Amino acid sequence: MQTTLKSAIVLTGRGLHSGAPARLVIRPASAEYGIWFRRVDITDRDAMIPARWDAVHQSPLCTLIENAAGVSVSTIEHVMAALAGCGVHNAIVDIDGPEVPILDGSAVEFVRAILATGLQQLATPVRAIEVLKPVDVRRGDAFARLDPGAGLRIEFHIDFADQAIGVQTKTLNMANGSFVRELSDSRTFCRKADVDAMRAQGLALGGTLDNAVVVDGAKVLTPGGLRHADEAVRHKMLDALGDLALAGAPLIGLYTGHRAGHALTNDLLRKLFSDPTAFRMVVCDAAQAAQLPGAGVHPGELPKVA
Repeated sequence: MQTTLKSAIVLTGRGLHSGAPARLVIRPASAEYGIWFRRVDITDRDAMIPARWDAVHQSPLCTLIENAAGVSVSTIEHVMAALAGCGVHNAIVDIDGPEVPILDGSAVEFVRAILATGLQQLATPVRAIEVLKPVDVRRGDAFARLDPGAGLRIEFHIDFADQAIGVQTKTLNMANGSFVRELSDSRTFCRKADVDAMRAQGLALGGTLDNAVVVDGAKVLTPGGLRHADEAVRHKMLDALGDLALAGAPLIGLYTGHRAGHALTNDLLRKLFSDPTAFRMVVCDAAQAAQLPGAGVHPGELPKVA
């Protein structure tokens, strides 16, 4: 069955790129509502923005959605990953600014709040998007691909010159709470040189060593070091789940990313939905629904580091 939250949850913090404070409230919604964002600080035009692939305005540093009135919300990928990874199908996200708070740089604070309030079952079956044939997109040596498969699996490969990151590969079946256990606490990462360059351009104004893993060659500058030896690739998988959640329904298939980012995953969804023979909507029976991300998760699965 579809789900929503049992009650509203509130989180506050600063945006990673703007540094602006924001208050975010995730509220329950009815069956078939999906996920929508609402800019509560906007009163002179349409403030509702669908969390959907065709509302994405591609940005190199984050995922940004925008409606026809030009109202936008950025850096939505972590809260979208938390909603998908906890099995929330319907919610409205109220926010009083243009950027979702970065919190600790991962999705774990969103996950903790969602699991603490719990989920409400709705009397409507889950509909999912089943991938029927391979679809892939490329930009240079980076690519993203969807293949048919049972449930949702994510495979990711990264390759950085910095010794603190290097080459990392990971594959996960996203069923049985694996997002909460394996990915939710993995933080965004960047090189010190990139941080310096972004700050010079007026970006990453809210970034600190408390909400990102910053590396400099072989050194991890963030106090306490890494939460996982392969935290970087885990975070890329977290981002991928959040961006795939913009399909508008759970995906059934295998996602493979090689040096992929937000824009490339959005390209992939656009290509998938441009070909009606590449997918179909299915009404999930109990066995299929049990294989979707978030089915049956509980607070005990939160990582101990959280």
